[in-house]
Amino acid sequence: MKQPKNFLILHLGSNIGNRLKYIETAIAAIEQQIGSVQQRSYIYETAAWGVEDQADFLNIAVEIQTLLSPIQVLETIHQIENRLGRLRSERWGARTIDIDILFYNQFVIETKALTIPHIQIAKRNFVLVPLLDIIPKFIHPVLEVSMEALYWKSKDQQTVKRWKIEN
Repeated sequence: MKQPKNFLILHLGSNIGNRLKYIETAIAAIEQQIGSVQQRSYIYETAAWGVEDQADFLNIAVEIQTLLSPIQVLETIHQIENRLGRLRSERWGARTIDIDILFYNQFVIETKALTIPHIQIAKRNFVLVPLLDIIPKFIHPVLEVSMEALYWKSKDQQTVKRWKIEN
């Protein structure tokens, strides 16, 4: 019997070095090690959130089909981040790559190591705007409203602009 694939939404961000290359390399590693990419949002550029005295971030959301469990996804994400030079020295600090699990099916998981859905989704436009590209009607399993509704209710004033790739 074939195991069903799970719906996984990841958010990636980068604000050090060649931001686009880090994101593209991370997505390629995700596709090889976690599962197939079903959808990608546009890439967006935003000012840093939390610690504001740093370079702007590029952000993207991706939908993945995976056979891995949530904890296996988390462990694999950490391996990918480490290979790409991610240092965890400062909360919300600058980073080569940051990969967050936003949703895994409609699961609600709260452990010391992992919280799904990601606790900050509704407070961050740099997360919500890419989600509008790929899952606008998806219902948040805890807040019980769509991504569109979360965006329109958001109090975040941060500007999220579509990033133009220069040729």
